[in-house]
Amino acid sequence: MSGDTERNANASEVQELKKENDNLKKALADLYLHNDLLKKSLIGLE
Repeated sequence: MSGDTERNANASEVQELKKENDNLKKALADLYLHNDLLKKSLIGLE
């Protein structure tokens, strides 16, 4: 990717990124479960 640079992150930035990553993983899991439930309801399994 053009324009990307490498730099060192400080400890608070790392913690914030880890927290954001965890929140995104949880949101993805919620969406996956919701999608699975919708699919089951469409085919009459739920």
